[in-house]
Amino acid sequence: MDVLLSDLRARVLLANAAGKGLYIRGGGSKSFYGLPVEHEAVLDMSPYAGVVDYQPSELVVTARAGTPLTQIEAMLASQGQMLAFEPPHFGGCATLGGCVAAALAGPRRASAGSVRDFVLGVRLLDAQGRVLRFGGEVMKNVAGYDVTRLVTGSLGTLGVILEASLKVLPRPAAETTLRFAMDEEGALRQMNAWGGQALPISASAWDTDADGKGRLTVRLSGAGVAVAAAAKRLGGEPLPDAVATAWWRALRDHTHPFLTRRPLWRLSVPSIAPALGLGSTLIEWGGAQRWLGGPLAVDAVRKAAVRAGGHATLFRASSTEEARASGVFHPLPPAVATIHRRLKNEFDPDGVFNPGRMYPDL
Repeated sequence: MDVLLSDLRARVLLANAAGKGLYIRGGGSKSFYGLPVEHEAVLDMSPYAGVVDYQPSELVVTARAGTPLTQIEAMLASQGQMLAFEPPHFGGCATLGGCVAAALAGPRRASAGSVRDFVLGVRLLDAQGRVLRFGGEVMKNVAGYDVTRLVTGSLGTLGVILEASLKVLPRPAAETTLRFAMDEEGALRQMNAWGGQALPISASAWDTDADGKGRLTVRLSGAGVAVAAAAKRLGGEPLPDAVATAWWRALRDHTHPFLTRRPLWRLSVPSIAPALGLGSTLIEWGGAQRWLGGPLAVDAVRKAAVRAGGHATLFRASSTEEARASGVFHPLPPAVATIHRRLKNEFDPDGVFNPGRMYPDL
């Protein structure tokens, strides 16, 4: 066991023995996400960094939790590969551990899959100081896959992610972005129509420009011939490559003007759900992800999400008080809440890791 890992283990055991909670932190880029918590100590994972293994021919990378995403993405790009789910950076020093713990994906998620679809295995430090390994480092190895999926998106409430193995994919040979003048309802119809066709759509988003006019932006990715044929078929206005790259990155990292609004709600609904009628909206993922910005009644947002067949998350609150009063994540049905509590008790019975980050009683 190396010195850094020994230090992490000692701090976890000390906190457990003292009955104190530990706030797990990497680069801090996602500190806003989840309920604000009063933490007694911070477990800084940023020094625990470095790529453990990378086999381009196997399409797998394994790295420690504190490894910056920029480092991993640069290494993959040098081999013509990428993290296909486009993890957001949010302008900070985003790390691999935070990427897996938050399980947030960018514009490519609807076509490529979620973070959980790409995490092959993890090493976890539990509250008893044990280093546990779940999953594997090759795509055909599915041992412990369910536990790996549980850890992904758990916001550090089940244990300390030490390292993770992720499947990577080749970068597309060609990409082009098209823009169409279109209102919200028309964009939803069009995205769903195109989604049922054999088109190389890797991302889509609807928003309004500075003049309040609706526009649908679509990215095509794949073989050059397929992208060119699809672009000719769809029409629209092609965006210059540099403009398109900057626009999709702004969407990914929430520097897009709409996504800087507070509070910011994220609704996950079926792509075929009609316009929700709750005011200003930005739509992604072929209609399946709806962002709402500005002052809105909590009950109205959550009821609208349920009526549409989905759920709502207070992604960024205006204040700590608002987050605590409204709750961040959608309330769990009693049976599901019971499962969450049992999982927490199995992995972290003394409540050491990120207590209250997801729900007050977890």
